Amino acid sequence: MARRAETIELAVLGLLHEGPMHGYELRKRLNLMLGWGRVLSYGSLYPALKKMLRADLIEEAVATTTPVTRRPRIVYEVTAAGHSEFERLMSEVGPTAWEDDNFDIRFAFFGRTDMEIRLRVLEGRRTRLQERLARVQSDLERTQAEVNRYATELQRHGVESVEREVRWLSELISAERGETSPEHRASTSTDQ
Repeated sequence: MARRAETIELAVLGLLHEGPMHGYELRKRLNLMLGWGRVLSYGSLYPALKKMLRADLIEEAVATTTPVTRRPRIVYEVTAAGHSEFERLMSEVGPTAWEDDNFDIRFAFFGRTDMEIRLRVLEGRRTRLQERLARVQSDLERTQAEVNRYATELQRHGVESVEREVRWLSELISAERGETSPEHRASTSTDQ
């Protein structure tokens, strides 16, 4: 639960770097960022916002009323302490940076991250996935005869998904380093 709260905190701080937002807009943008598999409820967002308010990472401002409602709308803004916390979180390069729960959010804000940090996070993520891939492939070979064909297909799908992400990460790492892949060099040389 603490890890999810930290992920929400990182995402909120990153979004508020773009400008002030009210709760509904934050939730909508967070759900777009998190993807269809991890929908964020108000029950998760508002406690995180309250905690961040108490920690002085964000502050509330009252926006003008809208024609639909006369009730003032609360808008959240990042504070100087929030800017510092965002920078600290984005500069972390340990295992939490490349774990499933946190990697996607960090990746969404890579544009505000130093290249060396991006490379370390990408390489860490790739290494973690390669370890997972080796374990899953070993399990697949060992259990293929013991499970039904649907379970085998599900395992095969998992292997293919991880292989695809490892390839994607390798391409990103090469691009960060200014390298081009052999396929890219071949296609550009034939285009000339």
